[in-house]
Amino acid sequence: MPAEDFRAAVQRLLAQVGHWETGRWSALATGTPGTRGDLVHALVQRLADLAADAESRPRRPVPREPDTTLPDQLRVMTGDLLAADAPTAALDRATADILDTRRHL
Repeated sequence: MPAEDFRAAVQRLLAQVGHWETGRWSALATGTPGTRGDLVHALVQRLADLAADAESRPRRPVPREPDTTLPDQLRVMTGDLLAADAPTAALDRATADILDTRRHL
């Protein structure tokens, strides 16, 4: 089921990064420009965009807070996307984005 796969992917990502301190977030991501924090923030923005699309709302930028808040932002966007009753294609895309992000951390 797409929702369960999405939840599992989010949980694995949170288990990987949820305890990181500033230094780990500021390290360069692997095989992509920017830091690990930049990479996860971009993921959070894509999840927010998918939720907005599912709710037929305009897309809005996710504030760039300190990197240590990224796990919380990820939790919020995950909840928003699930609450929006996003279509299967959106959940599949979100899951693929999460898996791709993990590969570059």
